[in-house]
Amino acid sequence: MSAVIRTRTIRRRKARGMQTVEAELCVLGAGISGISAALEAAKLGRNVVIVDGAPALGGQAIGAIIGTIIGLYTHGPEPYQITHGIADDLIRDLTAEGSILRLHHSTVVFQYDEMRLARWMERKVEEAGIKVLVGAVLTRVVFRNRRVRHIEFATRFGAVKVVADGFIDSSGDASLSYESGLRVREPNEPVYGTLNFLIENYNVAAVKSLQMKDVHEKLKSVGGDYGLVRHDGHLMHYPDKNFMLANIGHFQTPLDPLSMSSMVIEGRRQADGVMRFLKAEFPNIFRNAKIRTYGNPGIRQTRWIVSRRQLTLADIRKTTRPKDAAARCAWWVELHSTPELVHWERFKDGHVYYIPLSCMVPKEADNIVVAGRCVDADSHALSAIRVMGPCIAMGTAAAHALDMAGTGAVHKIDLKQFQKRLYDNLERTD
Repeated sequence: MSAVIRTRTIRRRKARGMQTVEAELCVLGAGISGISAALEAAKLGRNVVIVDGAPALGGQAIGAIIGTIIGLYTHGPEPYQITHGIADDLIRDLTAEGSILRLHHSTVVFQYDEMRLARWMERKVEEAGIKVLVGAVLTRVVFRNRRVRHIEFATRFGAVKVVADGFIDSSGDASLSYESGLRVREPNEPVYGTLNFLIENYNVAAVKSLQMKDVHEKLKSVGGDYGLVRHDGHLMHYPDKNFMLANIGHFQTPLDPLSMSSMVIEGRRQADGVMRFLKAEFPNIFRNAKIRTYGNPGIRQTRWIVSRRQLTLADIRKTTRPKDAAARCAWWVELHSTPELVHWERFKDGHVYYIPLSCMVPKEADNIVVAGRCVDADSHALSAIRVMGPCIAMGTAAAHALDMAGTGAVHKIDLKQFQKRLYDNLERTD
């Protein structure tokens, strides 16, 4: 005989209640930059809450199946690591369980199993004692006298208010700054996103002969017959796991809610077109292949802050270290500004440039630091620093900046002490 589950009848109160969550530091956005910031802040002994609109942690690293971690190393025949922090733990742990693959092209690239990375993030956040609020959509920011006082969210089970001393905006869209009424930037020209997906059931022996230049030539000549617009991209076979990451496709990423929602359908339509293209044009490899998983649309650039200093293409072409350097980067310019091709600007081997703290702090706020793809940079510079390596480094820097600021202004922290804390991400070359 099964147990009886008792029930009760309720009615929503006319005056809705609001649950309050208090923390010293609130991280808005649970992608790789937000996870890095939250874990670093917890390591510093701070009481942290991390919030995301998705139902799980991971952001685009998981939901969009980015599939590769780039930007952790310099370019060249003897690259060295320029970002450490959670990157070291992540690589060590996923390597031990066989869930990450180290590749060396012009730099070191890590191909990862997105489900294993997701579980790694969840375990680390739980072990660190970080409060987690997912499925929470930002509805209101109370901003007075240059400070965010609290943020309000809507969830399936009621409204939530988060009160904190400092806030990290790792939303990717500058959502915290925008909803605070601060000035933000938007691109005048389209910046294209991609919907990545995983392929299975292909010929794993024959795939060794696949040359991407042949795929690109075919995309240029006949891609339009399959409804495809992009003439470049990547197909990355994961040895031993027998699945392939596909990064081929381009669609605009608008800020209109309805258009943004239809982007999912457009991205999947293009993914289906890629699959038809591969089956027809490379049948020896893809005759029996099928799509295993569609990712969420990958968004590269939408909206970003206005800071005390905008990082420019001229800045990243140089190797001069600014007085307020917060992170290093070596990734090339990778601007997705046309449907057909990515605009690349490649730097010399060993070229390293810096991301200053002043481009991570909104000019009109004292307790917000931004990490990830909504820092203040021109479109070319942002296309280089938005990849996962520097996003990890920016998350680390954001946590330290707010830890040092406490209840004061992040603009006034001791920069020498700040950079001393960030030695591994600014100085190490081993």
